[in-house]
Amino acid sequence: MLLLVLTSTWISTRSLLSVFEEDAGTLTDYTNQLLQSMQRVFGAQSEMGLATQQLSQQLLDYEKKNFAMGKGDEEVITTLQKFARTVEELNALHTDLANQMADSMVFPLIQFREKDLTEISTLREIFGIATDEHEASMVKYSRLPKKKENEKVKVDLVKEVAYTRRKQHQASMQYYCALNALQYRKRVAMLEPMLGYTQAQVKFYKKGMELVTKKMDTFLSSVSNMTHNIQAQLDSEAEAMRMSQRELLSVEDTVYMPDKDDDPVSRSLIQKSGYLNIRNKTGLVTTAWDRLYFFTQGGNLMCQPRGAVAGGMVLDLDNSSVMAVECEDRRYCFQITSPTGKTSMILQAESKKEYEEWICTVNNISRQIYLTENPEVTRTHARTHARTHPGGVHCSAGDAPGPGASLEPEDLIAPGTPIQFDIVLPASEFQDQNRTGGRRTNPFGETDDDSSSESDDSLLQQVFAVRFLGSMAVRCGDNQEVIYEVMRQVLAARAIHNIFRTTESHLMVTSSCLKLIDPQTQVTRIHFQLGEVLQFAAHQENGRLMGLVVEDPDWSQGDQEGAPPSYSAFVFESNTEGEKICFTINLAKEIVEAKKDPEALAELMKSMPLTNDGKFLLLEAETGDPTNGEGQEDLESEA
Repeated sequence: MLLLVLTSTWISTRSLLSVFEEDAGTLTDYTNQLLQSMQRVFGAQSEMGLATQQLSQQLLDYEKKNFAMGKGDEEVITTLQKFARTVEELNALHTDLANQMADSMVFPLIQFREKDLTEISTLREIFGIATDEHEASMVKYSRLPKKKENEKVKVDLVKEVAYTRRKQHQASMQYYCALNALQYRKRVAMLEPMLGYTQAQVKFYKKGMELVTKKMDTFLSSVSNMTHNIQAQLDSEAEAMRMSQRELLSVEDTVYMPDKDDDPVSRSLIQKSGYLNIRNKTGLVTTAWDRLYFFTQGGNLMCQPRGAVAGGMVLDLDNSSVMAVECEDRRYCFQITSPTGKTSMILQAESKKEYEEWICTVNNISRQIYLTENPEVTRTHARTHARTHPGGVHCSAGDAPGPGASLEPEDLIAPGTPIQFDIVLPASEFQDQNRTGGRRTNPFGETDDDSSSESDDSLLQQVFAVRFLGSMAVRCGDNQEVIYEVMRQVLAARAIHNIFRTTESHLMVTSSCLKLIDPQTQVTRIHFQLGEVLQFAAHQENGRLMGLVVEDPDWSQGDQEGAPPSYSAFVFESNTEGEKICFTINLAKEIVEAKKDPEALAELMKSMPLTNDGKFLLLEAETGDPTNGEGQEDLESEA
């Protein structure tokens, strides 16, 4: 080891000092560069900890994204959650590693730079100052005159030279000792940070191996098998798609040509979908054609614009009319008109087959054939039956669940059962009622002079203002749960198809029957005998909703003996509480039973208030003047 000491030869001492100082300067530069590299490693490790923490959170967030095509992702979600816990444990290891790097790698090097290298720099400055002071005192001493010596000045200068020389000697000794010690400290300063870094890494990897070997081997093996299985399914599916593509691309060009379909026209369709051109007015005399995707659902024509997630209702096809038209020199045009004639639209199909099938489909839906199980049944029967008991799904003895059984929605209502949102009285039947002089029902219980004996004998007549929301065929009639399920499906279907407009009617409850009356024309839309009403209930949360289940009267008159009964459920929204309507219907049924026993009827009449003409008085009529029916149409349901 080369040591810097004071020698008798000043030149050799100065030469050796310059070597030590050059070494110290080089060491300072290298230390600064090494410290930057180590701080970069520490920063990367700290960022690794933050990154793994963020990765763990992102893995947990996969479950919250609600992917539109996320069905079947349960296994992936569970696996990602396990990965998130593992990454969280790795994050703890990375954080611990970063802390160890800060303590055992970065801090010792910073301490070496701030303590040892800074001390060398400071002592060098002190040594330089002492040397300059010594040189200055020697210059003064050298200027003492030879002939005229001043003893006092000479003594002072001698003392000053001695003082500065001692000071320089002390400073040089401290400086030289620090330079000598630096040669040893340099070695420790270079080795200690790397020793701490390596030990921290070894500890990190040991903990990581313990984590992997003890907890992760089985898990990683299962995940690997799962990814291999998914890849195999993907390869199989991709190969099947490639085969399908080759098969589809091998067909003749005529398949892609419009109006080249040789298949016969199907005239019994009750569902149809495809692209049509629709004519829209852009000005007083100008029009534009837009190509949109149309489809039928239930009794409605739906349209789904490009980019939309779902379709919206365009027109109610029940009792609408459809006809071929000539329009702007275009082929295959047809017009659909609403029953009132206020709404119409002109559409264009791309081929003759599509054109004829669309016309047949709309015509079938207009006649409400879609409400029957067999589209080929007699259309006259379909129209009459759909008006009062849409659907007509029969419940066999094997399918009907018991009253105490736990019922699923498919046990109550057949999947895919259509919903009728309005009760339309055909024009022919309306004319028949007027032509035959059919008596219109007075909603306030007032009777004409030629009233039937049925009205005279009725002990109860109560009218409620209601709005018909929908009806469905159901599978059973002995469970109130079917009413709540029908309410749910009807309200959901109205919301999905944006059907909010309803028509107000008068529901008359008498001691013999239920009638739904048009307030404008006083024509009876629906008529049920009390014996046909099997269940009735109000909504459990929305008190203005009520529903009832009726038995199809056509069943009892059927040609086949032993045929299973069929049921339909109707949903209404009232201006009052649905419980009041249910109470009135229940009272009417009690009156029917009490008529069989005069004493029971007398007891019942004593317990209830009566009108002047001896009828049961429940509450004031809810409806207004029946002649003021204007403004009652197209109300918006609050359900």
